[in-house]
Amino acid sequence: MTSPTLLDGKTLARSTEAKIAARVEQYKVRSDGRPPMLATLLVGSDPASATYVKMKGNACGRVGIDSLKVELPDSTTTEQLLDAIDSLNENPDVHGILLQHPVPGQIDERTCFDRISIDKDVDGVTSLGFGAMAMGMPAYSSCTPRGIIRLLDHYDVAIQGRHAVVLGRSPILGKPMALMMLNRNATVTVCHSHTKHLADVVRSADIVVAAVGRPRFVKGDWIKKGAVVIDAGSHPERCGDVDLDAAIPRCSAYTPYPGGVGPMTINTLILQTLQAAEKSIRR
Repeated sequence: MTSPTLLDGKTLARSTEAKIAARVEQYKVRSDGRPPMLATLLVGSDPASATYVKMKGNACGRVGIDSLKVELPDSTTTEQLLDAIDSLNENPDVHGILLQHPVPGQIDERTCFDRISIDKDVDGVTSLGFGAMAMGMPAYSSCTPRGIIRLLDHYDVAIQGRHAVVLGRSPILGKPMALMMLNRNATVTVCHSHTKHLADVVRSADIVVAAVGRPRFVKGDWIKKGAVVIDAGSHPERCGDVDLDAAIPRCSAYTPYPGGVGPMTINTLILQTLQAAEKSIRR
């Protein structure tokens, strides 16, 4: 078998940033010089969340998008967070809203996600946006699965007619990933903690998307020869959800860690923020 294709999300994201930056300049001409703006809501002091928000702000800066940071304490209530979201919904200078996941346990996260205006849901977290996406209607998609689809398309990885196995069923990754694959005419199996004979199910996959949140959970001998492996995990051990060293010799294409899915997630967020800004002018 020939050497597998490296699905290089970092390089694709950086090359796409140049195109986004050019569109931002065009937008500013039409908006009296005002750039698009992404508002980020960070609740609590989780260091990983703070790092992710900083990375997203840096990406905005590279393409000329303004970033408004809203930081709230660990003691924030659901009602206080809803008030903050309402304020951003009503701010005409804000085109996109990102509520960093996870929030402290006392907060009703789903209620807060669904309070974000559908027009500003550039992270694709609202139930309304999810439903529209599932039905093939225009919507801002969940950024990680949308970034994966963009990466597969860039490298001409066929989706139609193939068996895609998605490990994980979270509302912002596994579930939307499965539906995006289904909408692209893949045959989709979703696996989770109650799936029986999991390794055998994965061995039947032409495309494996690992999003279980467990380091090196997917073993190399689970991968069918010639399969495409997408690793959406990220762990302090500096690895993803797949034992890549063991999987790479068996697959036809794979995302590295780091530099695979993560950069495309952030790139999709800034792209959808720009799209929301452009749409606001057309309304």
